[in-house]
Amino acid sequence: MSNLKIAVVGATGMVGRTFLKVLEERPFENATYTLFSSARSAGSVLKFMGGEYTVQELTETSFDEGFDIALFSAGGSTSEKFAPIAASKGCVVVDNSSQWRMDPNVPLVVPEVNPEDILNHKGIIANPNCSTIQAMVALSPLQKKYGIKRVVYSTYQAVSGAGRAGYEDLENGMKGEAPKKFPHPIAGNVIPHIDVFLDNGYTKEEEKMIKETRKILHDDAMRVTATTVRVPVFNGHSESINVELGSAYDLKELCEVLKNAEGIKIVDNGANNEYPMPIIATGTDYTYVGRIRRDDSVENGLNLWVVADNIRKGAATNAVQIAETLIGYWNSGKLAR
Repeated sequence: MSNLKIAVVGATGMVGRTFLKVLEERPFENATYTLFSSARSAGSVLKFMGGEYTVQELTETSFDEGFDIALFSAGGSTSEKFAPIAASKGCVVVDNSSQWRMDPNVPLVVPEVNPEDILNHKGIIANPNCSTIQAMVALSPLQKKYGIKRVVYSTYQAVSGAGRAGYEDLENGMKGEAPKKFPHPIAGNVIPHIDVFLDNGYTKEEEKMIKETRKILHDDAMRVTATTVRVPVFNGHSESINVELGSAYDLKELCEVLKNAEGIKIVDNGANNEYPMPIIATGTDYTYVGRIRRDDSVENGLNLWVVADNIRKGAATNAVQIAETLIGYWNSGKLAR
């Protein structure tokens, strides 16, 4: 393929900087890069690909020069305004905000799960919520093998999921300082509140997991519920996932299904104190699954403990994987560039 022009929007943020790190590890062939940010961060110089890049201010004319792909992680309002502009110039946007996820015309993609949905894009492809992504990697192979009737999520989400301000709240809270990002101290505490509360008593984060699960797994009738919780961990989301499968299963066979699935690492040896933890997931792109056991309280019930790096697999790496898959479709002729 001829030279690719890649834009990174929100390059100075926590996820944006991780975009750059992942791109260095998984570089696109024959690619050139342009980094964008808000006016506040424009002019910053970032080290990338062995050189120094000056970050440009994102404006309505930024995409006039013509880009193939833009990786966005600059918040919903920025994506709402600038993603359609980029798409109108022939650029495919991979957006990390929540702005486009539930738009019926926008594919919501985890490449290990539903890569073919990319084929239906209309210029924008949505990156799912960080807590949803790792759950999908774990649940998709089970859905394909056994079917899924019901899912119950309980999450234990790291402060990095709230960006730099969340990270600093934990750092400063450990020194006894008052919180600035969270409504309560997070150091030594657990807060059952992520995003805003809705009229039904759920939070927006919980609603995201419910709706995104159904969309990604292509099952609008799936019964899903969630409780999402912020915990005093810097990085790496953990999830207790209770599943009611659609058919009977052999536990040993089920473990093999998970073991052989793309993107999963099984860590499940209680006798040796081996199970997934944020400390082992941080800095990697795998979804770690353990504590795999039958739930006898319901027919075909199953319990899983699922952990992943929320900034890498839960955001930056998944977006880069989407771009990789898109380029693969271009190269194979399945999609016109």
